[in-house]
Amino acid sequence: MSVALSMVAATAHADPQRIEYWRTEASQAEIESQQAAIDRFNQSQPRWRVEMSRLPAGSYTEAMTAAALAGDLPCVMYIDQPVAPNFAWSEFLRPLDGLVPAETLAPLLETAKATYGGEIYAAGQNEEVLVLYGRRSVLEEHGIRIATLDHPWSQAEFLAALEALKQGGDFLYPLDIQAGWTGDEWYSYAFGPWLLSFGGDQIDRGNYLYAEGVLNGEEVLAWGEFFQGLFEAGYVDRNPSDNRGFDQGRVALNYVGSWELRNHLDAWGDDLVVMPVPDFGHGTTIGGGSWQLGISTQCDAPEGAAAFVDFMLQPAEIAEAARARITVPSHPQAAALTEDFREGGRWRFFYDYAEAHARLRPATPGYPTISSAFERAARDIRDGRDVQEALDEAVDAIERDIADNRGYGFHE
Repeated sequence: MSVALSMVAATAHADPQRIEYWRTEASQAEIESQQAAIDRFNQSQPRWRVEMSRLPAGSYTEAMTAAALAGDLPCVMYIDQPVAPNFAWSEFLRPLDGLVPAETLAPLLETAKATYGGEIYAAGQNEEVLVLYGRRSVLEEHGIRIATLDHPWSQAEFLAALEALKQGGDFLYPLDIQAGWTGDEWYSYAFGPWLLSFGGDQIDRGNYLYAEGVLNGEEVLAWGEFFQGLFEAGYVDRNPSDNRGFDQGRVALNYVGSWELRNHLDAWGDDLVVMPVPDFGHGTTIGGGSWQLGISTQCDAPEGAAAFVDFMLQPAEIAEAARARITVPSHPQAAALTEDFREGGRWRFFYDYAEAHARLRPATPGYPTISSAFERAARDIRDGRDVQEALDEAVDAIERDIADNRGYGFHE
């Protein structure tokens, strides 16, 4: 056998190179669905073998940060979209541009791509969509209009609906907004978009250098007074004992994400209605950006990592994930492949809503500080603190962090 033929034979029989992939623990359906996709990728080609490791959700970002500092990141990581700019700025993530084909990335929903400095650093199979869940029978009984994508409730109509439900006597608290959730990015993801709908924001997105006059400006002050009023009027429980009030009939409306659709369907079946978030004056707005796939700079096989990410972002794989987990597909062709999310499908509303009204959280490495400062302010406002004082304190924390980090690379 010639030397050339020997090399071909050796290559043909070589073991595939291992690609390590880290992700958070999740529901059994999600893990099984993703493992099946990994198995399909491994069987589709001989060069690479992806192996998945699952880390506890509560300490996942901290574990990734520690691994990054130790030079021990995996090739592919599951990363929460708003965290990606920080990892990119810290040079822990590679840009996907040039690794993953442009024709794979371009059709994805904009909120399914994490960008920093004009480049894409992570991309995801699905989007989560924040909505108001209700029950048709309850709304009709109280004479409340069912909001639609084209005609959401106004702020006044929302408050009138809550008052009617409160006065009806069937609900101690008519609305659940998951006010008791902690440490999981909920407050920024859920209520940051309300600021946009009020005409404000968490930071000046023109340069990402200033929160003064934005997070503590008139528009956000109006949001804070409205938010505080929800609790003072008894429409929302400050500290609910659990998050099952809607499924158990203790609350009439639930502001939460598409991930609860399966549970709510099990509880209420055809009586369930899904409505858009109210328009608080500047258009209905919801949070965008879910968990996505990124490639680390410490990966010794970026070609293999990119091949896996490319595989996972194909319409057929996205559609399969959507079917298995009832998640909103991030690709229009994937949506068309599913029964529920295609045009005319039962849950097409979620896809159209995400495409039209989802906004990403601020795409800056300073976002973790923005999020924690805003959460602290929102909780203080919930508990009765002076709104202006709480917002001013958040602004000080955010701008101090920006100054300490020399603007995170942003300039005037």
